[in-house]
Amino acid sequence: MEDKLLLTVMQKNARIKVTDLAAVLDEPKDKVIDRLTELEKEKVICGYHTVINWDKTNTDIVTALIEIKAVPEREFGYERIASRIYKYEEVETMYLLSGKYDFVCIVKGHTMQEVAHFVASKLAPISGVTATATTFVLKSYKNNGAVLVEDEDGASSRLVVTP
Repeated sequence: MEDKLLLTVMQKNARIKVTDLAAVLDEPKDKVIDRLTELEKEKVICGYHTVINWDKTNTDIVTALIEIKAVPEREFGYERIASRIYKYEEVETMYLLSGKYDFVCIVKGHTMQEVAHFVASKLAPISGVTATATTFVLKSYKNNGAVLVEDEDGASSRLVVTP
């Protein structure tokens, strides 16, 4: 069984039925279930998520991208600083970067003030963090491959690719 194909299909549709997945992979259902279980135990598959367009709900959610400059620690590099940051429940996603900043975090809160308080009281005081830059998301167009808005013609379709 080819893991790359299995993972690609699962990434596009985590709700695919195991029987359909087995058909796509041309493998027995039990073998697919066993492989999925192994990939979960190995932390290759880390979860199954639903993409929600919060703009279409009556829920107050603020999303911010927080860039962070940090000083790496001897023998640990950025790992311990990253661990201190990503353990906060406000941090939804975190990446180590190349470039001007060392990390970027995607943080969610109910208000801009709540996100600002998180930065000021929890994030900025962490030993090794030397600077932060917060950018608030004003509108989401696409999230994890899902288009969240209608195009100007009223559809949410992809562009046609031509050679």
